Amino acid sequence: MSGFMGVNDPNSQASQTKPTVTQSTASTPVVNTLVVIGLGLIGGSLALALQKAKACRKVVGIARNAEVAQRALERGIADEVFASITEVAAKLGAGDVIFIAVPTLAIRQVLGDIKSCVSPAVTITDGASVKGSVLSDVKAVYGQVPPQVVLGHPIAGSEQSGVEAAKADLYAYHRIILTPTEHTGSGHLALVRAMWQVVNAEVLELDIENHDAILGATSHLPHVIAFSLVDTLAHDSHNEDIFRYAAGGFRDFTRIASSDVVMWRDIMLANKKAVLEAIDLFSGNLAQLRSTIEHGDSEGLTEIFSRAKVARDQFTHLLDERKANLKTKAAFSNNEL
Repeated sequence: MSGFMGVNDPNSQASQTKPTVTQSTASTPVVNTLVVIGLGLIGGSLALALQKAKACRKVVGIARNAEVAQRALERGIADEVFASITEVAAKLGAGDVIFIAVPTLAIRQVLGDIKSCVSPAVTITDGASVKGSVLSDVKAVYGQVPPQVVLGHPIAGSEQSGVEAAKADLYAYHRIILTPTEHTGSGHLALVRAMWQVVNAEVLELDIENHDAILGATSHLPHVIAFSLVDTLAHDSHNEDIFRYAAGGFRDFTRIASSDVVMWRDIMLANKKAVLEAIDLFSGNLAQLRSTIEHGDSEGLTEIFSRAKVARDQFTHLLDERKANLKTKAAFSNNEL
């Protein structure tokens, strides 16, 4: 195999810089070999998390970019990195997991590469934010949904991207949504569920249509708004000091506009129907708010703002409560081991 330098190579920096595991949450590995296609924030973070939990025996990265491959080795994200899945497919079998973490519109090509050489015994899952488009890709490549494919979406991320952004605790106390179909193999589903649970994530299941509608409103729409707001102020405002005097609220609200451009372009196009519906709903409410301001309707503004504040406070409380419960469960599980 003609892969990049691995950590077992005495000349590899990765053999010297691989992070030390300080905590174990798995008495035995959950995954034999984890193959990560796409060594950025999403894929790299899963690799680091499983290694920290001692929950996989080996991590193999797939990356065509030599610099990305080398940096992944240096950071200890992968034990080996190869340019193509074909170089490692023959060694994969039951208990091994392929995690696809590439931009949404690139997934079909990756699935085509996998189908040509990977055994049906290998579990395949993904981290795409849109499930309907990935399901269509699976059907286009395989002709059906094979039992080994378990579609999933980790609800965690950052405005940072790339191999340098990967971190071991990205998924801790966050939700992972799995969207199995009637054809999904129970053994493959159980393996993917266990893989996420061992890194202290909460695993839920949704049907694909519901998933895409919910994420279109709660994740994709906020990114649309943030990108649009920053672009509007940067290019359409005539005030040259617009950013010079912007406060922390603007920074916090627009943080996600620094997210990976290609990834979010693909998400918007892949989930177009749900995103457009969310934009239309928001636009209608924004027009109503504009009218309320225009007419000096103090009571109307107070009502809208109060309603939003109550909803936001309740959301924050639910998040804090859920995170506390997950931490308690994780601590209990660790004490049992």
